[in-house]
Amino acid sequence: MIFSYNWLQSFFNLTSAKASADKEKLPKPEKLAEVLTMHSFEVESLARKGKDWLLDIDVTPNRAGDCFSHLGIAREIGAIANLNCREPFSVIKEDEKLKSNDFIKIEVKDKNSCPRYTARVITDVKVGDSPKWIKERLEACGLQPINNIVDIANYVMLELGQPLHAFDFGKIESVNSKFKTIIIRRAKKEEKITTLDNQKFDLNNNILIIADSKEPLAIAGIKGGKKAEIDKNTKTIVLESANFEHRIIRKASKLLTLKTDASWRFEHGLDPNLTEEAINRAADLIQGIAKGKAAKGLKDFYPKKVLPKKIKLDLNYVEKLLGAKIPQKEIIRILKSLNFQCSENGSRWVMVEVPTFRLDISIPEDLIEEIGRIYGYKKIEPVIPLSSLIPPEKNEDIFWQNFIKNILKELCFTEVYNYSFISEKDKEIFINSTRTVLVEIENPMSVEQKYLRPTLLINLLKNIKSNIKNYEEMKLFEIGKRHTKDSVRGIDERTMLSGIIIKKDKKELFYELKGIIGLLLNKLGISDIWYNEHKVSFEDIKLWHLEKCAEIKISGEKIGFLGEISPNILESFKIKKNVCAFEIDFEKLKKLCLEEQEYQPISAYPSAIRDLALLAPREVKVVDVLNTINASGGTLVRDVDLFDMYEGKELPDGKKNLAFHIIYQAKDRTLLSKEIDEVHNRIIKALEKNPTWEVRK
Repeated sequence: MIFSYNWLQSFFNLTSAKASADKEKLPKPEKLAEVLTMHSFEVESLARKGKDWLLDIDVTPNRAGDCFSHLGIAREIGAIANLNCREPFSVIKEDEKLKSNDFIKIEVKDKNSCPRYTARVITDVKVGDSPKWIKERLEACGLQPINNIVDIANYVMLELGQPLHAFDFGKIESVNSKFKTIIIRRAKKEEKITTLDNQKFDLNNNILIIADSKEPLAIAGIKGGKKAEIDKNTKTIVLESANFEHRIIRKASKLLTLKTDASWRFEHGLDPNLTEEAINRAADLIQGIAKGKAAKGLKDFYPKKVLPKKIKLDLNYVEKLLGAKIPQKEIIRILKSLNFQCSENGSRWVMVEVPTFRLDISIPEDLIEEIGRIYGYKKIEPVIPLSSLIPPEKNEDIFWQNFIKNILKELCFTEVYNYSFISEKDKEIFINSTRTVLVEIENPMSVEQKYLRPTLLINLLKNIKSNIKNYEEMKLFEIGKRHTKDSVRGIDERTMLSGIIIKKDKKELFYELKGIIGLLLNKLGISDIWYNEHKVSFEDIKLWHLEKCAEIKISGEKIGFLGEISPNILESFKIKKNVCAFEIDFEKLKKLCLEEQEYQPISAYPSAIRDLALLAPREVKVVDVLNTINASGGTLVRDVDLFDMYEGKELPDGKKNLAFHIIYQAKDRTLLSKEIDEVHNRIIKALEKNPTWEVRK
């Protein structure tokens, strides 16, 4: 907003003996710009215009109520520079023969939207050009002079911050010849108005208007209408000074796409007590410049008077919050320089009365902010705070989630983040109708987000489907919440760790994923891992392959599932490759994890590998064979790997061939061939104890 330096200076040209001294103290334009920037508002530019200087000041929205005016900025300068700011003083000479009640009546229909409406009647005005000093100040602030009546209204708005409007009394229509009625109401549907600049607007019930008994005269708080425009033939005027609720003005301005100097001020909120001061100032100027006569009596609708707020200020709290010990006398001086009234009782607190034009002040902290900025933040020495740093408690969830993410990242997995919702179509594909396990959203954002997911794997499969055209091999994982419903426990929310893999021309994904899970659990310090056969029941989620699904157990406790995805599910997603997945209960898993792991050095002695082939029935589980080998081999068997599984015509019916690498190694010596042979033969005998198993030699 543009402010005139000469205009600001006029507030400090006192008529007392101190006048010359005060004028000398007023900072020069360059210095004033710096002072305002450091204590109040940023001065964005400073420009010379003739004998004047123009300051473009970025007034913050919270101070718009009092500082969208030259008086408001002058008050700030007075407080900062410790100068006496002279506020305009108005002297109204009312004509005893003329009474306002004989001219107008005010009727406010919407009292919430118009808390105060003040009007004066001025007769015998002589409309003409404004004096040079008014024109210069208006032009300096970006307003074009029109005539002395309109110019005075604009001048007072720029001076005090209160928008004013003047109506031609003779153009106001009324059904009563005795007086004319000005009505403040909401516009009617399809009501129209033509504004002073000849723009036509369609109005509605969301817009507040000023009207006579027949039609609108002005859009309240925004712009006047053409109907009651002041012109050279105007003799009697009705001067309006009102206070409007800021939200209705903002809404109307937005609906009409119409911004004005008046609406700009009303939108930010104004002091209702300013209307009388502003209208008297304008009437005083009109009497002096346009030779008008003011009718006796001020028409004033003001049902709920706004009184100054009182705030109890603890001076010890001022020191604590600012971090500086400011003398009590200086605090009182600062507050009084900002027009606050202070009552001291000798103790360390002050009762502060806040002027009604300071709409931004409501709590002690607001007062302390005022004290700090006027005192000067540069004067407050920085002090390093003294406090003890208490480390936060370890969050087990975050720690182990990050730990697991790092392990899976090293195993070439990619983490994904999916929504926690599934659709009705997903329910039909994955969920059996015989058992309700889904939690339904009461107000879903879309049909795709109707239910909370009962498993993370549904959305992971969607990720596979979306990316399979571009990637033939994928390893994805996610840690997130899943929700199920139980008739006994209600809604069960759990954090799950889920992963899914798909590879090009890879049939035995199950065993690869089993190895990945084993490695993951080992790095988490977990042993005693067991995989148990899981027969998929009809009541389960229709996700797993009927014959290739296993429970993951640790020390006998089930923590999750591992298996291939059902061919029916893959077919519905049009995925033609095998897909393997796992899902582990993270909340159970984190309780079993060990941060400290025992270091086991690598043996310095060589290992030996012997192969072993076993012919067994097709239904035999590999884990049973591995358990037998490990149990009979003892400590010398370091590892056993299944490297081949064959089922073909060359084998007897119902049989399969399993081929293993058995790695032998001791920690304290090099094994002799004789020792290895003994252990290997012991393993063969243990396997052949099962009559359906045959070791192929």
